[in-house]
Amino acid sequence: MAATADCPIMFLDVDGVLIPFRARPTEPTSAERYAAPPADDDEGNPLLGRLDPEDGHRLRSLGCRLVWATTWMSDANEQVAPRLGLPELPVVDFPDDDDEPEHGLHWKTPFLIRWAAGRTFVWLDDEITDTDRRWVHAHYEGRALLHRADPAVGVTPNDFEVIRRWLAETSAAVAAS
Repeated sequence: MAATADCPIMFLDVDGVLIPFRARPTEPTSAERYAAPPADDDEGNPLLGRLDPEDGHRLRSLGCRLVWATTWMSDANEQVAPRLGLPELPVVDFPDDDDEPEHGLHWKTPFLIRWAAGRTFVWLDDEITDTDRRWVHAHYEGRALLHRADPAVGVTPNDFEVIRRWLAETSAAVAAS
């Protein structure tokens, strides 16, 4: 399914979501990694090897407008997107702001709902809490799914299924209204 201008937005985090904190089962062990010279395309970041190229296909198949919502900022387009087979994506430009969010609220949350501007969105991150979900429910008029990935393993096929099901239910609800 191709993403259109009025399709849902998918805000993507990188660390803990696309790059899990724990090695993937297919990843070389540390002994194997140190026995071989580093790959030229790792650009000094060995964690990029934890990216699963299939995640790019899984993300594109959701039919969302993919948007980076990560501290990687535009570096995600240079270092992550090509490894996932993704085109250059828009980037949420988080301002350098010293304002502390409400107690327990993730610092990204207010920026993302401003960026979404009433459009349906999914936010895939490893730091989402119930506080963020309650705050978005109370402050955002559009439809939103805040989905937390387990940072140890990153996004899984089950996470994609939960998101796919929510998108289908949301699409059906919009069509019925």
